Amino acid sequence: MKPGTSSASAALAALIARSQRIVAFTGAGISTESGIPDFRSPGGIWSRMQPIDFRDFMSSIEMRREAWRRKAVIDQDFQQAAPNRGHRALAALVSRGAMSAIITQNIDGLHQASGVPADKVIELHGNGTYATCLDCGQRYELAPIMVAFERDETVPECDACGGIVKSATVSFGQAMPQAAMARAQAESTACDLFIVLGSSLVVYPAAGFPALAKRRGAKLVIINREETDQDGSADLVVHGEIGATLGEAVGVA
Repeated sequence: MKPGTSSASAALAALIARSQRIVAFTGAGISTESGIPDFRSPGGIWSRMQPIDFRDFMSSIEMRREAWRRKAVIDQDFQQAAPNRGHRALAALVSRGAMSAIITQNIDGLHQASGVPADKVIELHGNGTYATCLDCGQRYELAPIMVAFERDETVPECDACGGIVKSATVSFGQAMPQAAMARAQAESTACDLFIVLGSSLVVYPAAGFPALAKRRGAKLVIINREETDQDGSADLVVHGEIGATLGEAVGVA
């Protein structure tokens, strides 16, 4: 079903009202409405420079230094961003007990900033708002790391074990987080309504979760500015703004 813009929120509200266990799947499109650029879009950082492969990051201190240079640029957008109406609507659904989990491809932490408990957010690509030691798992806040790096490009090392410290994101060539993938699969299997928000559904294996939910009997909603390869199997497709559509459906300003 592809309703006009004026009826999209009403159609979505009806599906939400009939559902007992809702899962959201969010991509870059929900956060572009908060001013965070899509890395893959024209003009995005990956259109201007090749991503750094995880193996290169691990083997070369110069590649690690370049990764932190890029992190300083990316964080300028992250620091200015705040949760938008779409994030707030999802937080409301979680708070009401209607939504069991948010599976996200985003690394910006805006779901947590909107009030969603961290244990309700399944981060498939990690989180860019802090760093971790790749050896012992020690967590590090970014502020002191960036102060030291901006002073003399000091590449951070772990105070506890001397290991390599990296932004807590999943890089190209790095293994997907097994625990998060298993949780996402379980939630996709158990839900009765799966809502895709702002994902082009081209990055696998993550993009397989909507199809999994549909096969297991869930209704599938896709809200994305552009068409996706899975539009044909969805029960509701909206090519429009996420915040306006979802916010009106949920009753969140």
